[in-house]
Amino acid sequence: MKLLLVDDETDFLNTLLKRMQRRNVDVQGVGSGESALEWLNTHETDVVILDVRMPGMDGIETLCEIKKQFPLTEVIMLTGHASMEVAIEGMEKGAFDYLMKPMDMDELLYKAEDAFKKKKIHEGKIRQMADQLR
Repeated sequence: MKLLLVDDETDFLNTLLKRMQRRNVDVQGVGSGESALEWLNTHETDVVILDVRMPGMDGIETLCEIKKQFPLTEVIMLTGHASMEVAIEGMEKGAFDYLMKPMDMDELLYKAEDAFKKKKIHEGKIRQMADQLR
């Protein structure tokens, strides 16, 4: 599973990266929605863990672009503000799930694994359909 963390809070991002790397997760991090889209254009990524509130391109805008350009990439939204409206909006726009900051590391990894499994199931169905068309 290849993960991309997107958060403008540098200390939080670096801490999360270190904690995931200690668990042998293949993870990278960027600090903005724009940087996430640039990364996704050049690196295969299975799951994006995306902060909702960021300057410039916010999490919802970034989510919409990810789902438009990379529809199989799963996205987990992170919100540090107890805003259920934003979490629900993210789910309506295609997010796999959401978590409130601060979140439990094991819960985050569990959701990421579930998102990765969903992506693999979709890829398998697409391959199966392609094989049937041949």
